[in-house]
Amino acid sequence: MGFFKRLFKIGQAEANAAVNMLEDPVKMTEQGIRDMKGKLDESIKALAEVKALAIRAKNDANKYRNKMAEYENKAIALIKRAEKGTVDQADADRLATSALDEKEQAAQSLQTALQTQKTYDAQVAKLDHTIDRLRAHISKWENEAKTLKARAKVSKATKTVNKQLANIDADGTVAMLERMKEKVEQDEALAESYADIAFENQSIDEEIDSVLEESTGGGSEALAALKAKLSGVDKAIEK
Repeated sequence: MGFFKRLFKIGQAEANAAVNMLEDPVKMTEQGIRDMKGKLDESIKALAEVKALAIRAKNDANKYRNKMAEYENKAIALIKRAEKGTVDQADADRLATSALDEKEQAAQSLQTALQTQKTYDAQVAKLDHTIDRLRAHISKWENEAKTLKARAKVSKATKTVNKQLANIDADGTVAMLERMKEKVEQDEALAESYADIAFENQSIDEEIDSVLEESTGGGSEALAALKAKLSGVDKAIEK
C-alpha cells in the first residue's frame, strides 16, 4: 500500500511540474522560439530545393536556346551546300526542313522552361521574404525572451524576499528578546548574589588583607598628599 501511495505522490509531483512549466511564460517563450527556429530550418531547406529547380529550369532554357541556334545553323548550311551543288537539292530541302522542325520543338521547350523558371523564381522570392520575416521575428523574440527571463528572475527573488518578510513572526521575536533580557538580568543578579555570599564567607585574615589593599590604593595616597599640602598652607598662615 505504501509503495502505491509513494507512486501516486511522484505522479502528482510530475503533473504539477508539467502544469507549472506550461504556466511559465519564460519556458513557453523559449519553446516557441525553438519551434520557430525549426520552421526556419524547414523553410531554408525548401528554399534550397526550389532554387535548385529554378537553376535547372534556367539551364534547360539555355540548352533549348542553343539547340534552336544549332538547328537553324544546320538548315542554313544545308541550303548553302545545295546552292553550291555539293548536296542534292531535294535532300538539302528535306534535311533543312527537319532541322527547322527540331528548332521549333526546341523553341516550344524553351517557352516551357522559361515558364517553369518564372514559377520557381516567384516561389524563391516568396520563400526569401518568409525566411527574412522569420529571422526578424526570431531575433526580436529572442531579445524579448532575454528581457523577460531577467525580469522573471528579479520578480522571483523579490517574491521570495517579500514572502520571507511576510512570514516573520514579529510578536514571537519580541517575546523571545524579552525572555533573553529577563534571563540575562536574572543571571546578573545571581552572579552578584554569589559575590555577596563569597564576601560574607571570607575569613578575618582575608577581610583584613582586603581592607589593607584598599587603603594602599592610589586614592589614599592622593588624599594624604592633599592633607600634607593643606597642613603646609596652614603653617604658613600661622607664621
